[in-house]
Amino acid sequence: MKLNLKTSVFNSKTAQTILRLGTFLALAAVIVLLFPRYSNTFRYHFEVGKPWGYATLTADFDFPIYKTDDQLELERRQLLSTFTPCYRYIRGAQRQVFVISLQEREWLEKEGFGRIAISQSRTTKTHSLSEVYTPKSAFEHFGYDCAQNLERDTALTDQMRENLFASLSPTQGLVQKGEKIIEKGEIVSERNYQILNSLRRAYEDESLGTRQRALSVAGQTILILLFLTLFVIYLYVFRPQFLRSTSTVLFFCLQMFIVIALACLALRFNLSVFIIPFAWVPILTRVFFDSRTALFLHFTTILIVSIIVPAPVEFFFIQIAVGMAAVSSLSDMTRRAQLFQTAGWILLAQVVSYTAISFAQTGEWTSIDWKMYLNFAICALLTVGCYGLIYLFEKIFRFISSITLVELADINSELLHALAEKAPGTFQHSMQVSNLAAEAAKTVGANALLVRTGALYHDIGKMTEPLYFVENQTGYENPLLKMDPRDAAQVVISHVSEGEKLARKSHLPEVVINFITTHHGTSLVRYFYNTYCNNHPDEKVDETIFRYPGAKPTTKEAAILMMADAIEARSRSLADFSEESIRNAVNQMIDSQIADGQFAETPLSFKDVEDIRRVFTARLVSMNHHRISYPTLNKSNSERK
Repeated sequence: MKLNLKTSVFNSKTAQTILRLGTFLALAAVIVLLFPRYSNTFRYHFEVGKPWGYATLTADFDFPIYKTDDQLELERRQLLSTFTPCYRYIRGAQRQVFVISLQEREWLEKEGFGRIAISQSRTTKTHSLSEVYTPKSAFEHFGYDCAQNLERDTALTDQMRENLFASLSPTQGLVQKGEKIIEKGEIVSERNYQILNSLRRAYEDESLGTRQRALSVAGQTILILLFLTLFVIYLYVFRPQFLRSTSTVLFFCLQMFIVIALACLALRFNLSVFIIPFAWVPILTRVFFDSRTALFLHFTTILIVSIIVPAPVEFFFIQIAVGMAAVSSLSDMTRRAQLFQTAGWILLAQVVSYTAISFAQTGEWTSIDWKMYLNFAICALLTVGCYGLIYLFEKIFRFISSITLVELADINSELLHALAEKAPGTFQHSMQVSNLAAEAAKTVGANALLVRTGALYHDIGKMTEPLYFVENQTGYENPLLKMDPRDAAQVVISHVSEGEKLARKSHLPEVVINFITTHHGTSLVRYFYNTYCNNHPDEKVDETIFRYPGAKPTTKEAAILMMADAIEARSRSLADFSEESIRNAVNQMIDSQIADGQFAETPLSFKDVEDIRRVFTARLVSMNHHRISYPTLNKSNSERK
């Protein structure tokens, strides 16, 4: 049975690992499919008036220079100016007057034809349009009715026009193998642009295609896998807890998918990629996790997008500035207004970096594309929309943001207000514990806001039976002392399960509920355990009756709360509030919890524990400081007053 259980656990962990790694592979496959298929093998991006950002380019093979659409249209019009549509003469008229319908006359004038070819008696002659009449103009000119006697030969006209256009060459000139096309840093002129577009068309020609396309897609896939692999390695080395969480991996992949998909859509519809709010990635990651991971994920995303965007070097440098501005201005998002400030810093970073890069590359004001500043403004506005995504991802992945923690920590919230009314002593205890725990969390680099919020809710289960707990018994006799110690212990222990029920009923986040269920770990209800043992010295006592169900703390924050809760309660029983007595109480309580194995699953170091001891001691000393006694007026001075 044990072997089967271990095998089952192993298989479950293996399946979870495969699922998480498979998520990254699936993301890579989707990105490759999303990438625009234009220029499959021609990997250069260029714009007229911009410097060539690559090495000097030479032709690897001979290719023709294709005419531009404007050139082809002009040549078509020039050919059409010499073209004459064909008409058949219909015999039967008394006089040879060429007559066409009014609609046909209007069509000829609209198309700009000045002459037409008329076939009669097996001969074809060209006539000026002035020699051709409509029935109305013929009557006005000759004084009698003339019937229509010309009919357009549509088949012959279309064939002659096709033959004429077939003689039009789509190319002009040839670039020979080895010929220099453009040098690095050279400004792309209209002529350069035409030649580069011709080279692009040559690469896209099916006669070249299959092998180059396959290699191009393979190169894209390898690059994407490389960047994602580097991110996975970062998680494995520096943030293994993120890599072990399926929801966190899905969150990272979903963020990348959203912004990369938006970038691909922008490119497909010829929109500027700079309107895409790439800052969503570092902002969302920073809100729920840490700055280092936020930057690494952002860099991974923009490296992938750089594969397909025009001017990738310019794009990459601007987006680096965006990511740094987003993370630096959002150290801890506790107010909505901070998102607007962050959007402002992002806009400034984009404007400054783009302007600086343009000047550095060309040294000319004319190199500035003023439309780019409009794109940056749109991007900044879209960045503010990240607030809605924060709420959405909180619900989907059950994460918790600093904004939510601040809202939960409001003592005027419904649940905390009920706690203050029903169990005022417990409420005051929770306030003191939250202050102690938050100070300790700051010292050891834990999430102070999270532990403060968790501390406020950790004892809400005492609301169901507040008078069973000593802090709420002012003026009342403790009813637990009249009970069997085993029953009394179960009453005390039940406040954990009752608190969990209340928390779930109030839809508190799971991370806050975790503080409720772990703030006593699996420790003993020591008072009633010791009492029962003393009353039954010869009996083998079942400790499970007196132990909390757990689980044990697994995070720094949960461990700090457990210490702060026990020490704050212990401090209320001290007769002497000197620094030495408080220090001894702190050390004794923490040492007993360590000896009981309560922190075995937490990442606390020995240094962390020592720092926590020091903070708790200093804080309790300041909370219980002595005040000087104010002298009272003696009787004579009182009468004088």
